[in-house]
Amino acid sequence: MSKIVATLIAGLFATSAFAAQSTAQSSTTAPSTATTAHAAKADAKADKDVAKANAKEAKTAAKADAKVEKTEAEAKSDVAVAKADASKTKAKAHKKAAKAKADASADKAVEHADKKADAAAAH
Repeated sequence: MSKIVATLIAGLFATSAFAAQSTAQSSTTAPSTATTAHAAKADAKADKDVAKANAKEAKTAAKADAKVEKTEAEAKSDVAVAKADASKTKAKAHKKAAKAKADASADKAVEHADKKADAAAAH
């Protein structure tokens, strides 16, 4: 009976020692697992942030391109309006010049006729 009691006590000590070792390994393994899980979460968050940044960059680039296109379209429209205004102004200037030339020519003709009349009256 003492052999049985000694075997049971030895088994109890062996079990407790084995349990202590596995607990020690678990506590050292658990933080590394937690660290790995934490690192994985950090990597996932970083990837998510990078994806958001890329999407935001693409959106901003698209807005900038649209703004440039809109400005170019407005500029083309402004150029067309400016050309039309220039043509209208040139036409007015040409009309005024033609009228001024006609008036000058008429004044010259009247003056010339007056000189002839004066010359005829003097003779």
